[in-house]
Amino acid sequence: MDISGELSKAVIFVLDGAMTGQTVECMFRPKEYSITKQNSWQTNEAKGKSAPQLEFRGGQASNLTMELFFDTYEAGEDVRKHTSRVMKLMSIDPMLTDQTTAKGRPPMCRFQWGPVIAFKAVLTDITQKFTMFKSDGTPVRATLEVTFKEVEEIDKFPAQNPTTMSMRGYKLRTVREGETLDYIAFEEYGNPALWRHIANINSLDNPLNISPGQIISIAPSP
Repeated sequence: MDISGELSKAVIFVLDGAMTGQTVECMFRPKEYSITKQNSWQTNEAKGKSAPQLEFRGGQASNLTMELFFDTYEAGEDVRKHTSRVMKLMSIDPMLTDQTTAKGRPPMCRFQWGPVIAFKAVLTDITQKFTMFKSDGTPVRATLEVTFKEVEEIDKFPAQNPTTMSMRGYKLRTVREGETLDYIAFEEYGNPALWRHIANINSLDNPLNISPGQIISIAPSP
């Protein structure tokens, strides 16, 4: 929930490759999520001692795990229309090359849930389970168990504009594909001319240069 009292939807932003800038909006907010982190320690032989010495070898990437729920029963459409967009993030993108192997790799993405979670990662595991079907066998309800593995430390990739979280009347908004500041100003204030107000609040040097996934502060109307 953002500070305006509105419920934020979870969104997956594609960060590179052929799908750069595309978004996958989760139909329902996750009920829960877990973040796991491991460190690597090497055990060194310690003759004549009751406990060995440990040598720290480095930290491992954090994993973000959750279930994403999709339901198209009321619309009567194939739920795979939505889940396939998440599954595609596991496919190799010929436009992308792994730095180590020089071979193709899947795209990087960011899981964003309001201002609280901004997890830059790759998808490593997906289990897709269909639980409801139409009479002809078309699936209309599915659960995806997904695991994101971080590619940048969480502490180094915070939600943008964190200071506005404590300012009365402010809220955070995630820029969606195709949106411009004047369009956002029209939606938020009913007046597209107030795009300068948004630009000033967010210290945007080039107000035309906003991108999908960017988080901006929305201040009270001037």
